[in-house]
Amino acid sequence: MTLLSNCIVAIVNLRDYHTFMTINYLAVALAAIAQFVFGAIWYMPVFGNLWGKIHGFDKLSKIDQAEARKGMTPLLVVQFIGTVVTTLVLAKLIVVLPDYSAFMLAIMVWIGFFVPTQVAAVMFGATNTKWMVTKSAIMAGGSLGCLLIAAVILNAM
Repeated sequence: MTLLSNCIVAIVNLRDYHTFMTINYLAVALAAIAQFVFGAIWYMPVFGNLWGKIHGFDKLSKIDQAEARKGMTPLLVVQFIGTVVTTLVLAKLIVVLPDYSAFMLAIMVWIGFFVPTQVAAVMFGATNTKWMVTKSAIMAGGSLGCLLIAAVILNAM
């Protein structure tokens, strides 16, 4: 079987409960927190101004910007939950596919799942065409960074 088919079989094999017992949940929690911190740095100090331009945030008044920031907490909670789920799946893949390194699995998940869905979200998500490549690159770079951080922490613990 190919790596992708092994990954799919590993994820959907719900009878394989014992693999969830071998996952280091402390490592999953630390990896999720580290990814969240990385994402905050990636999307604020590193690409914050550009990200704001892409989304028209820079054209809002200071009052409207402050109002928009107030509504971010529920969105960040959902994002964190998604990060935990992604990290759990990567941890399970690491356990059930020991022939592959954590880093190879992270890169395969990134190439096979993250990049295509992020590019599609940009293309079909009403992004101005002049920003499509830039936004896709920022998103893909951020997700690669997050997955590699998760791989480092999961692999080390």
